[in-house]
Amino acid sequence: MQNPERRYSIGEVSEMLGVTIRTLRVWEDQFKQLKPKRDRVKRRYYLHEDIEIARRIKQLLKGEKLSSEGARIRLTQELHIDGRPRTKKELIDLVDSIENDIRNLLDRMDKNDELLQRSREDRE
Repeated sequence: MQNPERRYSIGEVSEMLGVTIRTLRVWEDQFKQLKPKRDRVKRRYYLHEDIEIARRIKQLLKGEKLSSEGARIRLTQELHIDGRPRTKKELIDLVDSIENDIRNLLDRMDKNDELLQRSREDRE
């Protein structure tokens, strides 16, 4: 298990993710969510959370082939949702679950409508 407080240099993160240092710097400019801290001598350092964000950016850009703008939008959405889906399968499962919930609610509403209709007919 990684120590969440450990500081990683930009070179270490570059090696971990298989991207260039320049790429990480570009991502820092393009994605407001990726903001490594700086030490007293102004050197960047990345925490575990920063590395996970950079890893997700790489997945969105290279794995899912999103544009920078598309990746920015997706990352913003994901970071504002607890339990966010990280893969297409997780996303499909989430959508399926929501769809089932909606169907169940619609069924309940139909049953309530039927009960109300019967109740009105009984009163007449």
